[in-house]
Amino acid sequence: MSAGFDVLIVGSGPAGVSAAFPLLDAGLQVLMVDGGTPAVVPPPTGQLLQLRERDPQQWRWMVGSNYHALRQIDALSPKLRVPTHADVFAGFAAANRIDTQDFIAVGSLAPGGLSKAWGCGVATLSADELAPFPFPSADLRPSYEAVTRRIGVSGAASDDLADYFGLDDWAQPPVALDALQAGLLQRYTARPAARARAGFRLGRSRVAALTEAMPGREACDLSGTCLWGCARRALYSATDDLRLLRERANFHYRPGFVVDRVIRSGSRVGVQAGNGGGEALHARRLVLAAGTLASTRLALQVLAHRDAVPLQSCPSAAFLLCVPRQLGRRRVPAFGLGQLSFALALAGQDGSPVTGFGSLFDTGGIPVAEFARFLPMARRHGVDVLASLLPACVVGNLFLPGHLLDARLSLGADDALQVRGRYAEPVPALMAQAQAQLRAHFRRLGAIMLPFSFALGKPGGDLHYAGSLPMRAQPARGQTDRWGELAGYDGVHVVDGASLSALTEKSHTLTLMANADRIGRRLGQVLGGQAQ
Repeated sequence: MSAGFDVLIVGSGPAGVSAAFPLLDAGLQVLMVDGGTPAVVPPPTGQLLQLRERDPQQWRWMVGSNYHALRQIDALSPKLRVPTHADVFAGFAAANRIDTQDFIAVGSLAPGGLSKAWGCGVATLSADELAPFPFPSADLRPSYEAVTRRIGVSGAASDDLADYFGLDDWAQPPVALDALQAGLLQRYTARPAARARAGFRLGRSRVAALTEAMPGREACDLSGTCLWGCARRALYSATDDLRLLRERANFHYRPGFVVDRVIRSGSRVGVQAGNGGGEALHARRLVLAAGTLASTRLALQVLAHRDAVPLQSCPSAAFLLCVPRQLGRRRVPAFGLGQLSFALALAGQDGSPVTGFGSLFDTGGIPVAEFARFLPMARRHGVDVLASLLPACVVGNLFLPGHLLDARLSLGADDALQVRGRYAEPVPALMAQAQAQLRAHFRRLGAIMLPFSFALGKPGGDLHYAGSLPMRAQPARGQTDRWGELAGYDGVHVVDGASLSALTEKSHTLTLMANADRIGRRLGQVLGGQAQ
């Protein structure tokens, strides 16, 4: 069956689809496999506030016909409790044999991968940030542009974060701000002298959400249903690209194929399902885009590499800001993902600079019960208090660079991937420093960080996994070369977060997509006989 395929791609998430487009453009026969099944609960249609008041069927997407939200009550994130995303996270750890200790490991078997339930944050890396990568930073720029234009990104603004995000040349206008966040930005921009010396920059979030329609996708209408998914498809998901790929005659797709191991048959490389005894598929080249953890297990397994490899993941925190002048305001529909973002200058223990990054989110798109569970009072009373308080609040998050995680991945005797992780020693001090600075900066803008609301996340809870099979100019076993090819096993290319050479505090999704596009272009040349 697989004799005629040029490239076999494992995974239909952002990296997998980004590698596929240039391969198809080169005229190659591409087979993509993933292990999941389509969603069974569609996202709600309409304005969230109206649906919550009037929709008699809201229990289907709020709780789920099988009580999914209640059965996941102890899950780390509200995303894991949303019935419309149940398929995204189901079965990943078991299927990929992930064994964790002091680390939260999340992945997806579903079509589109984790992009079906992500925060849509995007950013490019600067030349300095790309210095650890084994190729010139200019090599990634055409791919950054191609991916940004394909997926649709909004947020272009002449603000203090334009250079930090680095993608405004290709972006649509920003999503409309709600009144609370518009006030914060207005007070920030009114203090240019203070901004210049404070080490704190505030501006519009750059997000993969449409403010101008694209074919098959409508612009954001501020419905506020972002947590549950967007029926208008304004929020980018790799499932949108998967639909386009399936229209191409040289693209072939196999859902429900859970890869167990990488195999070889003569000059062709492939994958096998079913604990080594299931169906096998082969191609001239294999592209691993199954997600950092799953791709790492497959790579270490085929290499018989038993030594531990490092993993990068961003230490994270969350906090709640209250703007007293907004107390008593009426809820209005608003964009449910990041509206404003900030970059924060911190100092490491040795005085070296460390940058923190975060975004602010409207609280209206998050169920009140998600906040009530953390209050020191009965939930019934907590809901009453929060119903009055939350309209005057925004939720903030914070990420630090990924090298501040002390984590290792290794294969166990049964070829399960063992994940052991904890934050590096400087993290508590950096987070305390960040908390103090954010409290002061936002107080100047009229916002109060609520007492005890600043909470450090658990290792791995950020879902920004990267760097376990990093690209290097001279890769050692367990690493990859500049084209993501696995050292010690020819013909296998890693294009997801596992092959990134470094992980900054920024969202890494756009970078891994651009790198997958770059590698896909190269493979298209090589396999098409055009390379020198």
